[in-house]
Amino acid sequence: MPASGYIAGPYSFAGARTNTKMITWAKFPFLRYTPALILGIVAYMVLGAGWPTLWPGALGLAAASAALLAGAVRRPHPAATDAAGLLALLAVAVLGAALAQRATESRRPDHLAQLGPRVEAYQAVVDDYTVVRLATYATTLRVRAVRVAGRWRTATGGIRVSVPRAGAGAPPRYGAVWLVRGHPDASKGPLNPGEFDYRRYLAFHQVYHQQFIHPDQYRVVGMAPPNYLVAVSMRAAKQIEGVFKHYVKEKREYALASALVLGIKDDVDADTKQAYAATGTTHIMAVSGLQVGLLFAALTWALRLSFGRVRGFRYWSAGVGLAVIWAYAFLTGLSPSVLRAAVMFSFVIVGRAAGRQEGIVNTLAVAAFCLLLYDPFLVADVGFQLSFLAVLSIVYLQPRIARWFDAKAYFAGRQRPWQSKPAQAAWRGTGWAAEAVWQATALSLAVQVATFPLGLYYFHQFPLSFLFSNLVAVPISSGAVYVGLALLLLKGALALLGLVLPAAANAALDLLPQGLAWVFEQMIWAFNEYIGWIGRALPGALVREIHVTAGQTVLVFGLLGAWLVWQRTRRLVWLGAAASVAVVLAGSRVAEARAGAPLEEFVVYSIPRRSVVGFWQGPTAEFVAADSLPLSETERTYRLLPGLIQRGARAPACRVGWRGATVPTRRLADADSTNPKFYLQTSPVVLASWRGLRLGFVSGRLGPAARPTPLDVLVLRRNARVTPGALAATFGPQAQVVFDSSCKSWYVARHDSALHAQGFRTWDVAAQGAFRLRPPGR
Repeated sequence: MPASGYIAGPYSFAGARTNTKMITWAKFPFLRYTPALILGIVAYMVLGAGWPTLWPGALGLAAASAALLAGAVRRPHPAATDAAGLLALLAVAVLGAALAQRATESRRPDHLAQLGPRVEAYQAVVDDYTVVRLATYATTLRVRAVRVAGRWRTATGGIRVSVPRAGAGAPPRYGAVWLVRGHPDASKGPLNPGEFDYRRYLAFHQVYHQQFIHPDQYRVVGMAPPNYLVAVSMRAAKQIEGVFKHYVKEKREYALASALVLGIKDDVDADTKQAYAATGTTHIMAVSGLQVGLLFAALTWALRLSFGRVRGFRYWSAGVGLAVIWAYAFLTGLSPSVLRAAVMFSFVIVGRAAGRQEGIVNTLAVAAFCLLLYDPFLVADVGFQLSFLAVLSIVYLQPRIARWFDAKAYFAGRQRPWQSKPAQAAWRGTGWAAEAVWQATALSLAVQVATFPLGLYYFHQFPLSFLFSNLVAVPISSGAVYVGLALLLLKGALALLGLVLPAAANAALDLLPQGLAWVFEQMIWAFNEYIGWIGRALPGALVREIHVTAGQTVLVFGLLGAWLVWQRTRRLVWLGAAASVAVVLAGSRVAEARAGAPLEEFVVYSIPRRSVVGFWQGPTAEFVAADSLPLSETERTYRLLPGLIQRGARAPACRVGWRGATVPTRRLADADSTNPKFYLQTSPVVLASWRGLRLGFVSGRLGPAARPTPLDVLVLRRNARVTPGALAATFGPQAQVVFDSSCKSWYVARHDSALHAQGFRTWDVAAQGAFRLRPPGR
């Protein structure tokens, strides 16, 4: 399952196995406060658009709960204590909602959302990493000032921009100040059924506008990084990437080396990404918990081995651990995923130094609480969700799964006194190896149990081969991380020596990083080849196109939680709760299937520069690319596939042109045609009849028809040369006119008002999303 951001390496927290049989809630307060904070944030995200200012209520509840708690301490009574605790949880929940409300930038009076198209120009700074795409650069601008009615004024707001690579020169740099002509548009919601809601995703990152900017539409007027530490960190990451580029010769291995150690995935090709997604190993390419955990484990082992008996080891080693982890985060560009991991491990290190390692679950809850105080909308970030769920599962489930089988004891029991020493040593070695494999298996199973519901919800797939791929690829890649870090340290040390050594000595010493880089490259080649082999050997191991709703995902987590509590307590009430949740989940799936089974719908899809329509009959779908060009894999994956998954479509048919389509079609004859037979083959008007709907598609000049042909839907394609009068005379004014995505924006703007004046209803799929219509009586 693609799950960037969680720990899945051969690492377990030393001393972190919590005795959950005897939990004293007073010792673990954040196991209550963090869920309450999350509940308040989610409540605001779902329901809080029109809520009044929440800060006064949050402060009032906090004061009331503090007063009630003080009274309960002076005069202890169970009822008073419970009331104080419940009020405190309510105060934390309202605090979460208030924090989310305060973090919503669109509420500010100087925000772009309040100005709209009145903006003539704006000044903004590049405030994000630049994503290198095939034809464009994409990044985020933070607005500083706008020009409205010829006057400049301060403003705020985020804009997700795309710049064509052709003519743009170098990629946008973090901290560059841009002066942009024109105004941004509000982010578009999903344009096709089931499509990913990119507008919502951007809103959680406080970005509410988008704009495609031509190279001649902006100019760089200065440099003013919003955060100089981040700017220096990004430059350091690029310099370190140059080391890999110099020593790792093969392009594929270099791209994976940068992704594995630094999290820079610009050069990883689409086929490689798909191979890792299909085998559930995408997390290997994300610098996050895996890399930080490996670094922390290696550092802890080295310090304990060398200085474990030194006085005050627990405290000063914690300081060294914090320094190394944050130095690594700095050198990898301070990306959000590595920052989350660094914060998480910082709390773990501090907890161990304070002697609180038995409460690691509470420590993780504290880390999540602090991160959400800083950015409440992290709760909607898939990396944040996967990171904490995976770590919690490692802490709680992995030891329990590992106890299912004691590999060392099993193979130790096969030893006999009369066996030779080599035979006994072989049994012990086999037991050690089997124990290592079983521990890794238990860890991988624990992570999958906690994260598979999110994998189904976000990625609509589940890799059955995750166990085989992770058992080999993760250890090899973990070793590669160590070798890659060693290469960087060695190169840095030699660079310092090079300041005082002669050139000949530097050339000789350079053989050391060259040799280490060769080992690094071979390790990357090995686990990449293994991933490819798993994909080829188990081609059907990836279960695709699974659709679960957000509510069903919550039900799956509820089912898992109730089952785990029953496993621990053996109280029948929890088993009954698990059974009840399972019944509700099954009922929701059945109701969803029954609701979609009879659905019949005609759809004109919104796919840039394309003319694509769909005919749905329950779970059966037929798509027609009317422009006679097959859909690309990208168009199918991002535009059509989400709707197919949502409706559980079976064996959809994709037609190129109308040839082979099951929908009957004919050409409209022209009254002035001198060769009717030829015209019927080349007419720009295609008529179709489907389930009682009368459909027409116009792609060229519309001449006077031989006779009027009333239609229900008229689709204009490729800037068809039509006039409102000709359309009314030929098809009747009651036809719904749809501009498909092959029509230019200027064409739509020119014809829309004229068609409205003639009495037509219009729909622009590029701006309004896919046009959907059910047959009459359906």
